[in-house]
Amino acid sequence: MIDYDALEHHPLSEKIVRVMQDRAQSDSALFFRLMVANYFAMAAASMHTHIMMPEGNKVPVNMYSLNLAPSNFGKTRSCRIMTKEVLNQFIPRFCEETFPILAEDNLPKLANSRAVRKGHDPDDELVAVQREFERTGELLFCFDSGTAPGAKQLRHKLLMANAGALNLIVDEVGLHLGKNTELVELFMELYDGEVGTTLNKNTQDNPRHAELRGTTPSNMILFGTSNKLLDGGKQEEDLLQLLESGYARRCFFGFVERNGQTTVDDPQKYLEMAKRAGASSDLQEISDRLANLADLINANKTLILPDDTALELYAYKLDCERRAASFKLVEEVRRTETISRFFKTIKLAGAYAFIDDSPEITKAHLHAAIKVAEESGKAFELLLKRDKPYVKLAKYVAELGDEVTHADLVEDLAFYPKSANQRNDMLTLAVAWGYKNNIIIKKSFQDGIEFLRGESLKETDLSQMVVSYSDDMTEGYRNEYAPFDQLHKLTQAPGMHWINHHLNGGYRNEDNAIPGFNMVVIDVDGGISLDMAKNLLKDYKALYYTTKRHTDTEHRFRIILPINYQLEMDYQEYKEFFGNLLEWLPFEADDSCKYRCKKWLTHPGHYEYTDGQLLDVLPFIPKTSKNEEHKKGMQALGNLDNLERWVMNNIGDGNRNNQLLRYAYILVDSGMGFDEVRSKVFSLNSKIADKLDEAEILNTIMVTVAKAIHKRHAQP
Repeated sequence: MIDYDALEHHPLSEKIVRVMQDRAQSDSALFFRLMVANYFAMAAASMHTHIMMPEGNKVPVNMYSLNLAPSNFGKTRSCRIMTKEVLNQFIPRFCEETFPILAEDNLPKLANSRAVRKGHDPDDELVAVQREFERTGELLFCFDSGTAPGAKQLRHKLLMANAGALNLIVDEVGLHLGKNTELVELFMELYDGEVGTTLNKNTQDNPRHAELRGTTPSNMILFGTSNKLLDGGKQEEDLLQLLESGYARRCFFGFVERNGQTTVDDPQKYLEMAKRAGASSDLQEISDRLANLADLINANKTLILPDDTALELYAYKLDCERRAASFKLVEEVRRTETISRFFKTIKLAGAYAFIDDSPEITKAHLHAAIKVAEESGKAFELLLKRDKPYVKLAKYVAELGDEVTHADLVEDLAFYPKSANQRNDMLTLAVAWGYKNNIIIKKSFQDGIEFLRGESLKETDLSQMVVSYSDDMTEGYRNEYAPFDQLHKLTQAPGMHWINHHLNGGYRNEDNAIPGFNMVVIDVDGGISLDMAKNLLKDYKALYYTTKRHTDTEHRFRIILPINYQLEMDYQEYKEFFGNLLEWLPFEADDSCKYRCKKWLTHPGHYEYTDGQLLDVLPFIPKTSKNEEHKKGMQALGNLDNLERWVMNNIGDGNRNNQLLRYAYILVDSGMGFDEVRSKVFSLNSKIADKLDEAEILNTIMVTVAKAIHKRHAQP
């Protein structure tokens, strides 16, 4: 099997690529490699270069590519380099010298053939053929737009001359694809050099020409920015249809999402790069060399494919087929591209061989082409895995950082729907995707206008807990990041004050609070025992420590819960957030904790850690869809107390008995008798949608409750 990573690129091509990278100051190379390869294929195709395959058929050398990169990447500049500095001698020599000579040589042959078929005088037929040739217009080496009839007319000229190629180069494909749909669809057929005949009306001014049999090589470069093409709208739909209908197997692909410019922090290095790019002698030497390829001796060249190269090609073909077989049914486009990759590769290898003026395709040519084909395949996978419109929406709102309205989004994002229903659907998907990918989108209303604000959430690092502490109640606070498992060293220190935010200047007040926290502190002043609290919150990672006023009969303690994301909230948001959290808790807690600068006093008493999951804060973040759902759920259980709501929210399929038993244990721990526990358990069970039979409760839960109460009474 071929080691693709060990393969080397085409040396001459890489010289040009390096110049392009220097001028664009970019580390990305595939875009430029495809651009160079495409123009090499244009040169080879113009001279009607073919490859003799082992099957005995001739394959024309040509290349199609879809090459996408960000704005200001150097797309147009790379085209100019190829036309103005690399093929700047080949193109005029071919168009002004070689093509006319080849046409002059082939037109009499065409006239004689027609004269024999029609029984006409050869000289008269030659005059008619020459007139027909002139009516097809001037030769164009390449064009950026047109119509299908226009392309067929140019193809007719090329067939009459038995030379030249159709070369379509579309810049900003996202803007111009729709305008050239007819032409792009025609090039689907032209990939193999042939196209069906269109029946046009024959008139004196526009006579219908006799059909010419033959092949005309064609090349195509579609390049531009991905955000214009992959807009989530009609342009993207059209592209996917083109890929599915055949362009996936015909095209090489380049896909650069972000401008990977070279990281240079020294102006001197920038200057050196600029001078190296401007003073490069490589391009002039290459231009002189390629000019000779337009010589008549290279016309209608047939490249040989030696057996050793053919064996490598078919080994690559089999590997492509093996990889394609592993794809899922829904990955049909990807499978098609992979299974057809070898055919694109041999055409590119032929272009490299032509540029090297080689009579055969060597293994080095094939390996260089395979290297590009594999890089193209990876780019194609990135293109297929591009962000869906709702993902783009979530990322855009999060990266923006400011509040934005629907009107702003319609104006800024081409894919954002104008219809309210479609807009709501996309926003719902964006919110759902955001929850799974650390992005929250908040909604608020001002004067009836809906505002959206996004935030990318950072997962909590348990070794970097935000804390600030001082031996003074108000001043001298030090900002620190502490490991969670070492927080007891602070909570057990004598006479220290601490908060779960950092402060500007060390002075504790709201104005100095720096947004950003990754743990919450619950202050319990009686009403529930420490053991009961641990039982209720046993699923969560936490640190418990008793306060100075804690006694055996009146439990007073604090619970430090690390949260799953680090949040940044202002005074009002934090207050509302903590209010939501307190409402969720299964027991009463001090509501003064809802202030960002609330401080807690340390105490060298009892402490202990419990292991479990980090507290999920998404349901408590104000102005989010998750919080709205949470509030609706709480309102539906509004007639229950905190503990009952807690049990109801945690009841799921298959755990009704366990949750009710847990509830009963807590009631027993609180000192209730058997009858009171039974009454409360039956009452809560009656509110469950799929409630348990009372007989089952009596035979299981209440038997356990009776034993627990008996054990409690038996203790001295």
